[in-house]
Amino acid sequence: MQDKTTRAGTAPIIKRDVVSRIAPGVVVAGVGVSNAEPVRGAELTARSRLEQLFDPGTFMEIDAGVTHRGRDFGMDGKVIPGDGVICGFGEINGRTVYAYAQDRAVLGGSLGEAHAHKITKILDLAGSAGKPVVCINDSGGARIQEGVEALCGYGEIFRRNVKYSGVIPQISLLMGPCAGGAVYSPALTDFVVMVHKKSYMFVTGPKVVKAVNHEDVDTETLGGGQMHATRSGVAHFLAASEIDGLEIARKLLTYLPSNNMESPPFVAPDPERDPPWRLCKRLELIVPEARQKPYDVRDVIAEVFDRESFLEVRARFAQSVSVGFARLGGFPVGIIANNPAILAGVLDIDASRKAARFVRTCNAFGLPIISLIDVPGFLPGREQEHNGIIDHGAKLCYAYCEATVPKLSVILRKAYGGAYIVMSSKHVGGDFNFSWPTAEIAVMGAAGAVEILFSKDLAKHPDPLARAVELTDEYNAKFCNPGVGQARGYLDAVIQPADTRKVLCQSLRAIADKREELPYKRNGNVPL
Repeated sequence: MQDKTTRAGTAPIIKRDVVSRIAPGVVVAGVGVSNAEPVRGAELTARSRLEQLFDPGTFMEIDAGVTHRGRDFGMDGKVIPGDGVICGFGEINGRTVYAYAQDRAVLGGSLGEAHAHKITKILDLAGSAGKPVVCINDSGGARIQEGVEALCGYGEIFRRNVKYSGVIPQISLLMGPCAGGAVYSPALTDFVVMVHKKSYMFVTGPKVVKAVNHEDVDTETLGGGQMHATRSGVAHFLAASEIDGLEIARKLLTYLPSNNMESPPFVAPDPERDPPWRLCKRLELIVPEARQKPYDVRDVIAEVFDRESFLEVRARFAQSVSVGFARLGGFPVGIIANNPAILAGVLDIDASRKAARFVRTCNAFGLPIISLIDVPGFLPGREQEHNGIIDHGAKLCYAYCEATVPKLSVILRKAYGGAYIVMSSKHVGGDFNFSWPTAEIAVMGAAGAVEILFSKDLAKHPDPLARAVELTDEYNAKFCNPGVGQARGYLDAVIQPADTRKVLCQSLRAIADKREELPYKRNGNVPL
C-alpha cells in the first residue's frame, strides 16, 4: 500500500487490485486478488480503471444513485443507478484529481441527459477546486432514445472543456469507441491517450464512409490509435494496453501543476548521480560536426536533462521535431527540439502544428520552455505551400510570441532563415539564448548563399569550383558563425557543449520567477 503522503511529482510503481474483463459482461474469476499484478492487455471494467488510476483506497464515488429520466422506447423499464458513467475523485501520488469513466457495460455507455449532467458536474467541481480531471471515454455515443437531450449534453460538456482549458489539466483516455460528436470533447482537452487496437475515434464511421464515398475502410484504419498517433496527430500517446494508458496519465500529472495558479511540482535530483552542474561530455560525440550528418536529438535530451525524466509527447507524429516534458535540476520543463534524424530537422506543416500546440500547453501551465535548435528552415515545395505552410508556420511564431513563461534556447549546429526567427529567438521573446561555438546562424547555408550572390562571377571565373569554395569560406567566416549574433546581443553567450546542462540550470534558476503581462484581450486571433 502506498503512503498517501508521497511527495507530489514522484511516480512510484504500485501494485493495484484490478478486476480484468475480457469482454463486456464476462468477468474473469480469480483476478483481483490483493497485491496481484494487473493483467497486461486485458480489458478492465470502468470501476477497475478508476481503481487502477488512483492511489489505492483513495477513490470516492459521487452521484452513484443518479438515474436517467427517459420514458420512451422502453426506457422506463431500464432504470439503472449511475446511468452508465462513474464519477468521483481520489489521489494520484498524493494529489487530488477528479475523474469520470464511461461504462460500456451499462446501456453501452451511451450519453443521455443525466449521464451528461454527471460529467459536467465533475468538470465544474474540478474547475472550481483547481484540480486536474481525467476523462475515461468508452461509449457507444449519444443515446438515441433521449434525442435532443443527448445532443445538448455533449454541448454542455464541450463548454466546460473550453471554460477550464488552460485552467486545470484535462487528460482524455480512450478505452473504447468514441464516434460522432463525442470526439470533440477529447480533442478539446490537453492530452489524448489511446489504447492500441482497443480504442478508436472518428466523426463518421465506416458504414457512412462507404455509403457516401463508396470506400471500404475498417474501424482501425479509419480512426484507430495507430492512425491518430502517426498521421492525424490527435493522439498524444499510444498505449500498449489499458494499464499502460492509465500509467501514462499518472506519469503525465507528475509534470503538471494542479491548476494554472500553482507552480509545477519540483522533484530534487540526486545530488551525487545527477547534479545540476554535471558536465555533458558525450554531446560532442552525439552531435556530428558535419551539418549534413543526422543524429537523434533525443540522445542530446537524455544527456542534458535529469536522468530518465523525458516524457515525449506525440512521439510518432511529425518526427522532425521532438517535444515533451522533462526535468532540469528538478524543475519540470517543456522541450521543443528539432530532430535532424528525420528530414534533417526541418519545420513542415505538421511539425509546426505540433510544436506550436506544445508551446501553448507549457505556457498555460507555467512550465519553462527550452528549445534545442538545429534547423535548416521550413520545408519547401508546392504541396507545403498549397496546404498552408504560411499559416501553420505562423502558429509556431504566434505561440512563442504569446508565451510569457521563461524561454531558453541553445543553437546546436545551425539555424537558418525564418526557422531561426520563430524558434524562440530573441526577436520573438527568448529570455536566454545560447549557441555552441560552431553553430551557424544565417539566412541560408553558405553554399546556397554563394550560388545566389555570385552566380555571374562564378560563371566567368576560369575555375568556378575553386572560387566557389573560396567564397563559401569567406561567407562562413563573416556571416555563418555566432559572433555576429553575440555582438548584437541576439545571443547571450557562446557556450561549450559540455557546459550545456550547467548553463541551462543556472539560467533557469535566474529566470524562474519571471513575470510578464500581455495587453488585455478577449482572445488572440491564431492563424488558421
